[in-house]
Order: sequence, then structure tokens, then C-alpha cells
Amino acid sequence: MRVSLVVNPRSRHGRRFGAAVRVQLTRMGVEPVPESASGSPFDAIVVAGGDGTFARQISRAIELDVPIGLVPLGTFNDLARTLAIPFDLGAACALIASGTTRRIDVARVNGIYYATEASLGISSRIVRLQKTEDKQRFGFAAIALSTLRAIRFARPFHAEVDYDGVRSSLKTIQLTVANSQSFGGFITVDDAAIDDGWLDLYAIDGEGFLTAIRIFSAIVSHQGRFAKGVRTFRSTAFSVSTRRRHRITADGEPAGTTPARFEILPAALRVFATEQNRSAPPAERT
Repeated sequence: MRVSLVVNPRSRHGRRFGAAVRVQLTRMGVEPVPESASGSPFDAIVVAGGDGTFARQISRAIELDVPIGLVPLGTFNDLARTLAIPFDLGAACALIASGTTRRIDVARVNGIYYATEASLGISSRIVRLQKTEDKQRFGFAAIALSTLRAIRFARPFHAEVDYDGVRSSLKTIQLTVANSQSFGGFITVDDAAIDDGWLDLYAIDGEGFLTAIRIFSAIVSHQGRFAKGVRTFRSTAFSVSTRRRHRITADGEPAGTTPARFEILPAALRVFATEQNRSAPPAERT
């Protein structure tokens, strides 16, 4: 099997372990081809990086009709947690070499694909506050500091959400449209799945630092959609507009601004994984 290997050069883990991924894949009978070798045919794409690096390859994989493998080298690695992909480099490469795949849903906003979540509000501010050099040097500690700063100065905004012929008016500090059960680095929702054909929209009410911290604490403790101060909606598509434009991030990457339409593409992508969610079909062989 020949694979187009994509390594995130901006990630400290990518720079450190990129060569090791190539070695491991080769030892297991997988031939890695650099992403820059555009003329070389390949059977799959392998991403050595985090959720953002993976998301940037979704459109390419769908267009070429090839599966994607993931060696998790990011900070949050939400998709790896969702799909139970091993965090051990050798074990992740062995999973890819096994050729076992499954289909998952992907989502799209403003024409940009994502796998786990897209959001506006606090999370987008966190991304803007982060500096690449700080993430490379301090890792999760830099993100935690950015998060506290973003929450401290969060201000509610008005949003109109249209879905299934219904319009809801919200006043929120954070709006997230999730495709999976694990997102945001620490949030897990028990009654959602990456292959259930649904998008889940979460809007966090509240104003002020203490209120925001209380709600986030409830979410972290797995209360999810039932946490006080969290409004939730489930549909296959959402249209979101705001009084002023708000920046959107999708899997940690810029994804335009509001107004925006979020939509689900059921079973649109094959990934190397074996763990099955409740609605997943039997594993396929590549």
C-alpha cells in the first residue's frame, strides 16, 4: 500500500516524530510518498498531526475516494479519542497497515470540511490569542492560559439559528456545532456519535467569568447537553446569523465568518479505525 504522508511542520510533535512515522510505516510494508509528490499514485492519505491537519485533507480524500489514516501528534487529538486510534506511534501505524477502515460522517461550514466541531465565540477568541511559538514551547499550558483569558473577557452575542423550519434567537457566549462525541480537548457527550447522521448545536448562556466557569465545569463533568446554562439542538443542518460578523473555527482552523450554514455529510469519509459506534456499519477492508 502506498500512502501520501502529510506531516504538520508547524507542530512540535510533527517536527520531532515525522521521520519516525515514515520509518514505522515502511517497516510495516506501507510505502510513504511525500505530500509534495503530486504526480505519484497512492492508495490512502496518512496524516501525522492533529485535528486541524486531518481536516485540511478531508476534501482531498473525498475527491480522490481514498481513506485517511491518522497518527495523532496534535495537542487535543479529539478525533483520535473519538475513533479510539492509539496514541502510541507504532500502534497507530500498525492500525493503518492492517487496512481496516470504517465510514464516518463529516461536516461542512462555509465550504470547509471538518470532523469534530466548528464554533464561534470563546473558542474562536482562544485560537486568535494563541501564538504558534507558545504552543510549540508550552503545549497545553499555553492553550489553558489563552482559555482563561478568553473566558475572562467573554461577552454575550445575539445569534439567530434556523433549522428544520424553526428559528431560535439566542444570547450566548459560545456556539458550537459538533459532529462527534469528543471535542474541545476535554468534552465528551455520551449520546452523540461521529456516524449517527446528526449535528449537535450547543449554545452556552451566561455572562461573566464565574458563570462561564460554572457552565464549562458542568460540561467537563460529562453533563453535556443537560448542563444548566447549555441549550442544545439536533439537526442535519443549521444556518447561523449574528448581528455582527463572528469568526468561525473548524477543528481549530479558520473557517470564515457568520452568516454561515453548517451541514452533515453522512458516511462521506473512510478512515483507518476499528472501534465502532452504535450506528456504525461493519468494518471494511481496504
